[in-house]
Amino acid sequence: MIDNQTYAWLHDGVSFLLAPALLALLAACAVAAVEAGIAAGERFSGLKKLREAGNAAHIQALARHRLERADLLARIPPMLGLMATIIPLGPGLAALGQGNPAQLASAVTVAFDATVLGLVAGIAGLVIGKLRRRWYEETLDAMEHAA
Repeated sequence: MIDNQTYAWLHDGVSFLLAPALLALLAACAVAAVEAGIAAGERFSGLKKLREAGNAAHIQALARHRLERADLLARIPPMLGLMATIIPLGPGLAALGQGNPAQLASAVTVAFDATVLGLVAGIAGLVIGKLRRRWYEETLDAMEHAA
C-alpha cells in the first residue's frame, strides 16, 4: 500500500509550480494588452504603410510572426490557468478533510482567479489572432488586385 510520505516529494514539486504559473499568467495578461495595442496600431496605420511599401514577402513574414505570437497567446495561458487552478485545490481539499474550511476557501479563490486570468489572456490572443489573420489577408488581397 502507498502511504502519504511516499509521494510527498511529488506534492512539493507540483506546489512549487504554482507561483511560476501565476507569474506567467500575469505576464500573459500584460502581453495580451501590449498585443492589443500593437494590433490597433496595425489596423489604423501600420497595414496601410505596409501595403504602400508593396513588399508582399515582408508582409507575409511579418504576418506569420505576429499570428504565431497571437496563437501562442490563445493557447498557453488557458493551460497555465488550468494548472494554477488544480494545484491549490489539492491542499485545499486536504485542509477541508482536516476541518479547515478557511484554507479551502483561500485555495478556491486562488484557483478561480487563475482560471479567469488564463481565460482573459487566451480570449485576447484568440480575438487578436482572428482579426490579424483577416487584416493581413485583406491587405495581401488588395496588393494582389492592385498588381
